[in-house]
Amino acid sequence: MRRDAPFRGIGLVLLASIFLTSADMVSKLLTLQIPPLQVTWIRYGTFSVIMLAIVWRRGGLERLRTQRPMLQFLRGVGVLTSSVLFIMALKHMPLADATATGFVAPLFVTALSIPILGEKIGWRRWTATLVGFVGVLIVVRPGGAGFQIASLLAVASALAWAFAMIMTRMMSRTESPLTTLTYSALIGFGLTSFVVPFLWGPVTPLILLMGVFVGVSSTVGHWLIVLAYRHADASLLAPFSYIQLLWASLLGLVVFAVLPDFWTLVGAVIIAGSGLYTAHRERVTAKLRG
Repeated sequence: MRRDAPFRGIGLVLLASIFLTSADMVSKLLTLQIPPLQVTWIRYGTFSVIMLAIVWRRGGLERLRTQRPMLQFLRGVGVLTSSVLFIMALKHMPLADATATGFVAPLFVTALSIPILGEKIGWRRWTATLVGFVGVLIVVRPGGAGFQIASLLAVASALAWAFAMIMTRMMSRTESPLTTLTYSALIGFGLTSFVVPFLWGPVTPLILLMGVFVGVSSTVGHWLIVLAYRHADASLLAPFSYIQLLWASLLGLVVFAVLPDFWTLVGAVIIAGSGLYTAHRERVTAKLRG
């Protein structure tokens, strides 16, 4: 049930950003020792165990009944693709740069909502989206001295995540967050289990512990986001999600001795600004429809 408690929602988003950034940081450390797909497999294995335990406590397998099995599968594939591509990008990119590039996902949601959902996008949101993509070009800098091919992986990860969010929106009236998260966990773990034996790297107890930490932290982070949206509107909470760039910059400095450069920060500000304006326009449009 929705309760208006904006400060609680903001607090949950801020807390979630810490868990999610910590998971990204440890994922980057793991990619220095084992293949990115193996990192993803351990993460999804942990994710699956957590979600199945919650399902069991909240009514058993009956909670896995779904009216939209194909959409659940497509969402699971989208989330998995996003995770794999982002972890691959982290292996070669500074943490803050990958985080800043990932901020473009809400703009991709706007673009994809036209062909998939048949939504009509006004000129204001189109302008904000185009400005956001300019910010991405500033961060990525194709053709420039600072360009990294891995940055395209981060952009593709954001696109896959946007696709998954469109699937989530299509299921929102019939599927509970618990059901959707559990299917995403099981689909991701199942699909990676087919491939990971061919890309297996040696696993030490420390690597396994780090992988479990990634799984727990990312699961807790996403669950906190779900809880936050029960207390406040997305348009109110959106600005606070961008604090993740601050945590990524601090962890990048402390753990990897790397800070984002000036142009990365400029691009991130442009992307964040366009994303915030897009959220604002969606809120205005929703009020007009209501």
